[in-house]
Amino acid sequence: MAVQAAVAERWKQATGHVLTQGWGLTETSPVATINPPSLDFNGSIGLPIPSTEIAIKDDAGQDLALGQIGEICVRGPQVMRGYWKRPDETAKVMLPGDWLRTGDVGHMDEKGFVYIEDRKKDMILVSGFNVYPNEVEAVAVCCPGILEVAAVAQRDQHSGEVVALFAVRKDSSLTEQDVIECCRRSLAAYKVPKHVYFRSELPKSNVGKILRKELRQELNAS
Repeated sequence: MAVQAAVAERWKQATGHVLTQGWGLTETSPVATINPPSLDFNGSIGLPIPSTEIAIKDDAGQDLALGQIGEICVRGPQVMRGYWKRPDETAKVMLPGDWLRTGDVGHMDEKGFVYIEDRKKDMILVSGFNVYPNEVEAVAVCCPGILEVAAVAQRDQHSGEVVALFAVRKDSSLTEQDVIECCRRSLAAYKVPKHVYFRSELPKSNVGKILRKELRQELNAS
């Protein structure tokens, strides 16, 4: 997941050092991009490491222009050849030319820096418009009284899906409307959470990653 700017700033205040962001996945053994350590935090996941290529592609596997949002694909000597004895799963992620579909959505700027929007499977579709949870979370976590948040899709009979926000409060007096109004000041109307659910804690993996999938399943179980 992309690091939120608020987290990077708290890290710098606490340690006196810049948080250097990199990126990769198990299938890339695991590193694919990293920022030069001399740079201040810039929100990107960095530049491709040596001998590694990054391309932004559409659903058909065609390259997109710089700045356009699509799936981040990787090619290099550290990229897996395929899943062990799972040719069906391998075929879903490997493109011609040994390109790996990563499942992460992002874009590349003119200097070659790569930026993550979000996981493809976590994208929220509101009345035909794409909403990336990372963007919503980055705004919501800066609202006074918020400790941590997770944005997920909730089914809606009018718009297909709406943004639902799960939040852990630092201030128990914080209300759903307080959070919605805070988000409304920085987000387009269709990106503003329609519902806010307060929790004492959010489900996390063993390494501390918030499990949006569990929250999404909880909302849409019926």
